[in-house]
Amino acid sequence: MFVFRDSYQHSVAAAVSRIAATAVSFVLCLAYLAFLPFHVWALAVLTGLSVLLVDLIGRPGDAVTAAITTAVVLVASAVSPQHAWQQPVLRLADTVVGVVIGVAAAWLGLRVTRPRAGGEPVTRGEPAVR
Repeated sequence: MFVFRDSYQHSVAAAVSRIAATAVSFVLCLAYLAFLPFHVWALAVLTGLSVLLVDLIGRPGDAVTAAITTAVVLVASAVSPQHAWQQPVLRLADTVVGVVIGVAAAWLGLRVTRPRAGGEPVTRGEPAVR
């Protein structure tokens, strides 16, 4: 739902944005959770780092998405600490699946709602002359 927009181009741009933000969160959270358990200070530090990193890679518009994704992954790891390192992997996987579905829906919507080139001309209630 996050990547389905009013045009295919906007949907692809939203998909790239979503993947970029999630990738930053994935790297940070996996690096942290592979070695350390959830801690409140880590939530603050990693959320701030995710915002800083997306800004440094030139995608400041993705800062909010990266911060939210990081917070969700870390809170999920606090709720289920047995395999906390799996949370970033699962979040990346569900984002990829969602992006593929959203872009496919946008592409399909474009194909269904827009006429093909070379189709019947649009007239004002008069049949086309053949």
